[in-house]
Amino acid sequence: MTADVFAFTTNVEMHAASSTPRPAVRFVEVFVTPVSLGRGGGAGHRPGRMMPGPGPDSETDAVTDATTTGPTTRRGLSLTAICAAAGMVWLAFADLGVAVPAIADDLDAEMAALQWANNAFSLVTGALVIAAGKFGDIFGRRRMLSIGIVLFAAFSLVAALAPNVGTLIAGRALMGIGAALILPATLALIPAEFSGPAELTAFGVWQAVAWGGQAIGPAVGGLLTDTLGWPWLFWINLPVAALTYLALRVSTPESLDPHASRRIDWLGLVTIGLAIFALLFGLTAGPGVGWSDPLVVVLLVVSVLLAFSWYAIERRAAEPLVRLDLFRLRPYDAALTANLVMNLAFAGLSYLLVLWLQNVRGYDAVQAGLLLLPATVGIFVFIPRGSRMSARRGGRMPVLLGLVLLAGGLFVLGFLTDDVSLWLLAAGLLVIGVGLGLLSTPISDTAVGEVPPELSGAAAGFFKMSSMVGGALGVAVLSGLSEGFSTGGTLVITGLIVLAALLAVRQLWPKPHA
Repeated sequence: MTADVFAFTTNVEMHAASSTPRPAVRFVEVFVTPVSLGRGGGAGHRPGRMMPGPGPDSETDAVTDATTTGPTTRRGLSLTAICAAAGMVWLAFADLGVAVPAIADDLDAEMAALQWANNAFSLVTGALVIAAGKFGDIFGRRRMLSIGIVLFAAFSLVAALAPNVGTLIAGRALMGIGAALILPATLALIPAEFSGPAELTAFGVWQAVAWGGQAIGPAVGGLLTDTLGWPWLFWINLPVAALTYLALRVSTPESLDPHASRRIDWLGLVTIGLAIFALLFGLTAGPGVGWSDPLVVVLLVVSVLLAFSWYAIERRAAEPLVRLDLFRLRPYDAALTANLVMNLAFAGLSYLLVLWLQNVRGYDAVQAGLLLLPATVGIFVFIPRGSRMSARRGGRMPVLLGLVLLAGGLFVLGFLTDDVSLWLLAAGLLVIGVGLGLLSTPISDTAVGEVPPELSGAAAGFFKMSSMVGGALGVAVLSGLSEGFSTGGTLVITGLIVLAALLAVRQLWPKPHA
């Protein structure tokens, strides 16, 4: 499953209080497909990109044009390489949780320590993803993706050979550097490599791979652990990375902004990276140690202070890390809002339902995961439908409809009781999956495919960051609500949060012109 979830793109760890360790619940993040910000003309009309300021000059456009007219075979191989790189990351987000007991036995490690092997990967990815997106705009998206693949494979080797839990955590954390370079670059390369309906299709394939990697991750992790041993969760990345790297180099032209300044806003980069790291660390630790824990309180306060500091820095920077006029594009803001609340709802929902299925209904971790599959089915079936609606009518309608269905499914799950029929659970999850499938393609295309080309990497970085923050926030909010409300009541409140976001998105996203 994914978003993104997401993502984070995002791991969501189970509470580790009981003597029987609970597996990590993966936040499935939707890293959606394309939707045109202003696709408001007639059916199939795809207007130009949103422009927050002076548009890119002809040289920048030439980079994109040169890569959207290549032979079908080359572009097909390019999309395969792009999606394989992203899929490798999504699989890594999802496959480790089931192997934790085996790793604990082999390395003689405590379960609480091993949870940070999961968390470290997400924390580093989230902290670096905005900077990585900006580096792609400056130095080349293919170059950043290539470096990311190499680093991901190299540090997978470190994790595979880990003799102790400390080395494993370090390896997973360093893999996050590669993941941060990979994710925004794969998104930003799609609108550079494809245009028109082909761009929508490419984003749809990316999204399906992201959801698929999250969905099959636990099964792949369990199979590799049982047959070859847990180190193969990391060994498997080496041949995949090698083939992906070669395919990328022979098929995908470079894409960058040739007029971007090579000066790096290091102060802004460090400030926003630390802000996100502190926020994600606090949200990840909070459910386990308690929200009144001094460390959690300090982390959350520091994250807010750093975020305001970053804004002040960017306003005054001659060469800012991110042009703040990006956030004056109302459809982009709407896409970020929808993405954040979608990941909040689905990550929190997945976390809460797995706990409910195990602790209340008595299912094991594998059975609980299988009982969530109706959502995945709905997502896969309706991703193409969302792409078609977006191509014909623009992205606003499928996003709003998707949010309505997401809220509706949460309200259905509000009827959950200790002895309710599992058919009710399946029905609610299916409705939620349909909603997520409809809105996934439009929000990613809007956030990445329809911004000015020179901003696509930075836009993708912020988009991915909103997925991770949404996922971590979802677990934090729903776990907190569940202490005062029943599972059903908590999900109803989550549905109301989605409806509030729906109103915000509706207001932000202008209706397409007739």
